[in-house]
Order: sequence, then structure tokens, then C-alpha cells
Amino acid sequence: MSDDTAGLERALASLLENYNELNASYIDELDQEPTPLQFMRYVARNRPFIIRGGANNWPAYQRWNARYLVETLGDSPVNVASTPNGLADAVLSQDGKQIFVEPLEQTEPFADAFKSITARGRGEIDGPVKYCQTQNDNLRGEYLALMADVPASIAFAHVALDRKPDAVNFWLGDGASTTALHRDNYENIYAQIRGKKHFLLMAPVIAPCVEERSLPLARYENCGDGGDEKADYGMKAVVQQPVQYVPVPTWDPLKHSKPPNSLGEHLTTYKVDLEEGDMMYLPAMWYHHVRQTGGSEGFSCSVNYW
Repeated sequence: MSDDTAGLERALASLLENYNELNASYIDELDQEPTPLQFMRYVARNRPFIIRGGANNWPAYQRWNARYLVETLGDSPVNVASTPNGLADAVLSQDGKQIFVEPLEQTEPFADAFKSITARGRGEIDGPVKYCQTQNDNLRGEYLALMADVPASIAFAHVALDRKPDAVNFWLGDGASTTALHRDNYENIYAQIRGKKHFLLMAPVIAPCVEERSLPLARYENCGDGGDEKADYGMKAVVQQPVQYVPVPTWDPLKHSKPPNSLGEHLTTYKVDLEEGDMMYLPAMWYHHVRQTGGSEGFSCSVNYW
């Protein structure tokens, strides 16, 4: 290791230690919504918080059971992401190389997708893992019939930021769906309606720790029943042509508690479990890894605003 590299690592380690010393080792939990001023203080500090029961008074919290969702959306066409293992937008090792794989996306009647998700969530069937996860303002698009059940915006954030959300998104899946470690450029407010979400959160300062690399972009594609040994449930990860490279963290916090580098020992991870009715503010650029647990009817669903 050169003197310059060693000096850089010492400086980064010092930065991480200083951050840990100046910030709490826990995520604040509130028992009611903050005022706009209180919210802005969290935004200014770039720190998350949880509101236990923050969505308990939403109509969605009272209504969104299996029967209501199917009756309301019926056979409306929706975009459904499918993977063989529940890992969408994730790093995959293939032929001795790492690639970044996006899910297979298909349009299905909502009732069919919901039946498949809940049956798999209850352990009644095997097969691909399906997840309704379009992040394109889908509650004001393909799921518009559900929009009246949630606020058009989150009042304290709307007032503090002086703007409406760019997108309001609906998420639906079962316990097999996992979101790989990543970060978003948005101030994100998240509400868990059914089931549970399990977050691993890390502040933006840990960017040097996560083993970010530029990997070829791939997507799962249907390959039929041709007996391809690399296929899984009829799907195969195919590198897109011409090859595009995507910068992504390659460290998986579920496989290794710390990244395999000298800075990993200075990393702080925050574990957050959201129960039904809980809300969370996740600041822009915070790394997060997400798992979920289905509720009593075999599914997990949530709403986010950004």
C-alpha cells in the first residue's frame, strides 16, 4: 500500500469515527407527527426518524385487506416484477463474474398477481417471486383507485419543503422479496400498511465502505422450457447489449456483517423494524437494505412519498 493510499484510508477512518461520535447510535422514535419546523431540523441534520402508529388513522390502514384490494382493483392491468429468488435490482454472480440484475417486468391483471403473491406468501405454491414495485408515481397512475385511501401528501413535509411529492408509490409483495443495499436521491417518507418491513440503514458518510463497483447491467428474461441449465423458474439473467455499466454497492450486509475492507470496522448500521401503521422518514442518500414479512393474509404492502 502506498503512503498516499494509507494516508487516504486514515483520513476516511477518522471521518467515520467523527461521524459516529457526533451522531446518536439509534434512530429517533416519535409518538406523533413532527411539526414542519421539527421536520426541517431532521432534514437539515440528514437524520431519519420513525413515527410509531403514524398511519393508523389512514383509511388504508383500516381497509387494505385482501378482499378490499382485489375488489377495488380487480383485473386492472399492473406492472409486476418477477425474479427467481426475490432479489430485484441486485448483484448476481454468473460465469465467475458479477453483474447487476433487474427483474423481469410483465403486465398482469392485479387479481392474478395478488393471488400469486399471497399464495406464495402463505407457502401454498412455489415459483418465481413477484413484487409490485414500480416507482413511477403508481398510486396516481395504475393504482389510482387506492389513492383516496392515503393522504395526497404528508402535511408536515409539504409545509416544510413547500412542495408536493414528486411521486406517491404503492408496494406489494411477500416475505421473499428483498431490496439490495442502495440509496436514493429523494427525501423519502414511508408508511407500512400491512405486514412488516425490516431495514438496515447507513448514513451517506459510509460510501467508501460499501465496495461500490461498476457492473454490467442485466435483466431477467423468459427463456421458456428449453432446459437451459442457467435458467431458474424459466428465467435467465441476460446482460443487456450494448453493455451498460451501473455503479452499485457489492457488499451484502446479510452475508457479511461488515464490508471486507479496512474501513468496515468503523461502519455503523441501524436496524429498524416497521410494524403495521408505522411511518419513517429516510433522508436523501441514506443507504438502505430492505426485507419484509407478510401479514396475516400472506402479503406486505406499503406506501412511500418522495
